[in-house]
Amino acid sequence: NYDRVVRLKGRSRVALVTGEEKILPANPDYFVCTVESMPVDRLVEFLAIDEIQLCADPERGHVFTERLLSARGSEETMFLGAETIRPLLRRLVPRAAFETRARLSSLTHTGYRKLTRLPPRSAVVAFSAADVYETAELLRRQRGGTAVVLGALSPRTRNAQVDMYQAGEVDYLVATDAIGMGLNMDIDHVAFARLAKFDGRVARRLRATEVAQIAGRAGRHMADGTFGTTATAGALDEAVAAAVEAHEFEPLTALMWRNTDLDFRSPDLLLRSLRWAPPSADLHRSPEADDQLALAALARDPDLARLADNPAATRLLWEVCRIPDFRKVLSDDHTRMLGRIFRQLAGAGGRLDPDWVGRQTARLDRTDGDIDTLISRIAHTRTWTYIAHRAEWLDDPRHWQERARAIEDRLSDALHDRLTQRFVDRRATVLVRRLADGGGLAGAVTRSGEVLVEGEFVGRLDGFRFMVDSAVQGDDARALLSVARRALRDEIAARVRRFESDADDVFALSDDPAEPTGTLLWNGDPVARLVPGPDLLSPAVRPLPSELLEPAARDRVAERLQTWFAGRLSVAMAPLFRLRDAELTGSARGIAYQLVESLGACRRAELEPLLRSLAKADRRALSALGVRIGTAHVFLTPALKPRAIAMNALLWAVANRQAPTPPPAGCLSVAMEPGVPASFYRCCGYWPGAGRAVRLDCLERLAAMAARLRRIGPFAATPQLARLVGTTVAELPPMLALLGYRAQPGEDGQPLYRRPPARPGRRKGRRQPSTESPFAELKDLATRRRS
Repeated sequence: NYDRVVRLKGRSRVALVTGEEKILPANPDYFVCTVESMPVDRLVEFLAIDEIQLCADPERGHVFTERLLSARGSEETMFLGAETIRPLLRRLVPRAAFETRARLSSLTHTGYRKLTRLPPRSAVVAFSAADVYETAELLRRQRGGTAVVLGALSPRTRNAQVDMYQAGEVDYLVATDAIGMGLNMDIDHVAFARLAKFDGRVARRLRATEVAQIAGRAGRHMADGTFGTTATAGALDEAVAAAVEAHEFEPLTALMWRNTDLDFRSPDLLLRSLRWAPPSADLHRSPEADDQLALAALARDPDLARLADNPAATRLLWEVCRIPDFRKVLSDDHTRMLGRIFRQLAGAGGRLDPDWVGRQTARLDRTDGDIDTLISRIAHTRTWTYIAHRAEWLDDPRHWQERARAIEDRLSDALHDRLTQRFVDRRATVLVRRLADGGGLAGAVTRSGEVLVEGEFVGRLDGFRFMVDSAVQGDDARALLSVARRALRDEIAARVRRFESDADDVFALSDDPAEPTGTLLWNGDPVARLVPGPDLLSPAVRPLPSELLEPAARDRVAERLQTWFAGRLSVAMAPLFRLRDAELTGSARGIAYQLVESLGACRRAELEPLLRSLAKADRRALSALGVRIGTAHVFLTPALKPRAIAMNALLWAVANRQAPTPPPAGCLSVAMEPGVPASFYRCCGYWPGAGRAVRLDCLERLAAMAARLRRIGPFAATPQLARLVGTTVAELPPMLALLGYRAQPGEDGQPLYRRPPARPGRRKGRRQPSTESPFAELKDLATRRRS
């Protein structure tokens, strides 16, 4: 309203006076004020007060009632408000003439909807900052963003958020019931996210008049509007909805009142006069307001009571108590600050200490912190703005007014930026609006793989997969994927052709522990995985899921990777494949088959029948292929090279769908991981036993050295033996046990190791079978036949 009057009459003729800000030209002809801040001692020709039904409000009502009863213009006085106050106003102001203005548009109840199904140009109303933030976050994710209006916002921040909504930068507004008064915007639908509020004393359901006041923000003037609830609030009571639609409500039964004929002889008498009973049955005494509570607290301080020992000092104390606490935290901090202000004003100088005021305001001049921190600083700054406009309290009031205004402006701009950053995704807003309008979206792919829709980044092409940006979610992500698929159709076809013709050096196996084992990369991007095939040496390639790859293209990708991996496998496993394909005969061929099946290592005992029948020529042929026949094991020596071990570990992991850590390159023995099968270590060329696995060639060296030592007699575990297998002496006993050695106590108490002799043959003096044995009768039968 101030802006509208300024446009009509000029800025130099219009004053704005609120508890939050004051704009006072030298000689204004027009004042636009809040009811609490209107200059009641100024003679004016015309006086108008809006929302006069707020006389019944428990918190602010007594101020409205006082204006209703005593504030008048010399030519005309106008009260504007709801019909509910008509009966009381007719009795309290009998000379008043009534004029009714019907609403020019209809307001229709539409029931409840999910938050994500609300139409554009909707306002969602909640009654706590936490609910507002939660709702705004959801709308940002689903609809690109929302403006936010809280009662605690400064006028500058609130106006910036409203302007953002009015300009169409966002299609949604989330607010507390602060929008119910004084904000006229282009809202088509009002949705209540809650139907209850905390009114400062108790949590209660909204009255029908409160629902109407807030829902009335929809439509306005000649435009129809709708109202309803969100799914979280449930359905609105049908009677309440009908009353709002018909605009018919129960009349008010009483107005709030507080005595204004105050006794300033002492703080106690002032408090007593504030508690006087109202002069009419139509008026109810207002609950104790913040200023009255502050006065009661300060009056209990003996030092302050002594300072307020005359009517002027008591009046000053009352004016100090009326300094608002815009933080609304009801803390003792505000009361203590009021006490300090009164002590300074009641002192010899009668002014506030400028150094103290400077320190108080300097603490607020910071733009760091989150949304709630900035809101708290702004609220505190607004309190100092109020103080700065009490010119008689400060030596240089204009300086402090400008300083408080500058701090509030900086904090307000920072708060607007924080709210916008948190609750508005401009990119998603544009895309969502374009989709809602039914317009086509243009997509493109940059050389670096960024996917753009309408010039906005929406994701990245990772191999053959479209990775939607995390900021785009829900239904919009599906729509964007559809657009991206159209834009990426040619790009994917070109990538598949390039994939097939690329050299082998652009493919690799991922070594990222975060990726599943056997992930295959193309130019660093994951494109496929190895999966179990027909046998251990033949894993299959499965391209990663992608909605962009047609079945034929998937087959071409899999075939190219299968060829590449087969080449890599043939290099890493060349000794094994040579053994498999060698021209061997008889027992040698059987040994080779067993070694290939077990990836290069077997227990000697398993091959003993074949080894006994192995000819010297076959031994030489196997040796030439790298096969070593040891005392305990038969193994392929080249299979113990790091590259072969890594490939064996990969093949085992793919076939068994597990991913144990393979032994480090060059490691002679390793501690076994809990839960890892022994077959994994055997596959890697390490023989497991008693918590530790030893590389086969090292185990054979240990076996050879132990065999030489045992020819002399039982031997002790020594560091030299431990070094052969890369362990400590304490870790050696289980490995000797693998070779069949058993410990026995030595003379000095240290264990000695010996290998039990082979099972002895039959003795020459055999025990004669029993004459009652069946074998004895067979022997007698054979003797009779010979005779």
